[in-house]
Amino acid sequence: MKTQGKSRRIGRNAPCPCGSGKKYKNCCMDKDQVLTLKESYKRRYGIILKEPNQIEGIRKSGVLLLSIMDKVAAMIAPGITTDEINTLVEDETRKGGAIAAPLNYRGFPKSVCVSVNEVICHGIPGDRVLRDGDIVNVDITPILDGYYADANKTFFVGTPGPDAKKVVSVALECLRRSIDTVRPGSHLGDIGYAIQTHAESQGCSVVREFVGHGVGLDFHEHPQVLHFGRKNQGIELVPGMVFTIEPMINLGARDLHILDDNWTAVTNDGSLSAQFEQTIVVTETGWESLTPY
Repeated sequence: MKTQGKSRRIGRNAPCPCGSGKKYKNCCMDKDQVLTLKESYKRRYGIILKEPNQIEGIRKSGVLLLSIMDKVAAMIAPGITTDEINTLVEDETRKGGAIAAPLNYRGFPKSVCVSVNEVICHGIPGDRVLRDGDIVNVDITPILDGYYADANKTFFVGTPGPDAKKVVSVALECLRRSIDTVRPGSHLGDIGYAIQTHAESQGCSVVREFVGHGVGLDFHEHPQVLHFGRKNQGIELVPGMVFTIEPMINLGARDLHILDDNWTAVTNDGSLSAQFEQTIVVTETGWESLTPY
């Protein structure tokens, strides 16, 4: 895989990376002073285009993440508590020579987010017992040798009912469709459009308060990746961008509230919510998942 090198510059007649739709020469060329693409994205958007060695470091962190996720999948069953999932993730992260990024992040008290049924995201593991028919999302982020990989999956607990099957299926398809829009020259708005149009066509809703994000050298980097939007809008994608796509899809309305713990986000109407997330890098010809499942 090859990322944009420091010698590559934005062509005068190329679309301006600011997303205006104008040619670079008629938009930001003068103020950028013909910066390299990497310099321009860092200055204008705060986006760090990753070098090949950095992408490899993120990929290795992703390999560890997926091995932990496989162990989580094997333990999911009626009767276990969400804190047992946290203990497994914490132990396996440590065994892999990594650090759990969520632990103590802005005061978050656990090593993993575990969100059950009506919990949209940021569920704090505790004594909640998983029951037959539940759905549970597990969001894992290890830091291995300084590199972050971030992914989550929603699992069925025991035998799912029709509502659980529907919201999980829609959320996973939203992720698949949005990833397929990623390529050099497409825009962040294309990702959100793919998610929103599919979810709403299935009678579901898209949570708007939480977004995907740049990742790799830090937990949350630029850019923000909205899960709703319009085609051809937003920042143009270029090789070396690494970010998460993580649509949160509700079976009912998209409205939510935060519990008194200041972390746990739940649906206002008590409807089920499902989420899937992967860490994606834009390549010269398309995309690659650094956390493939």
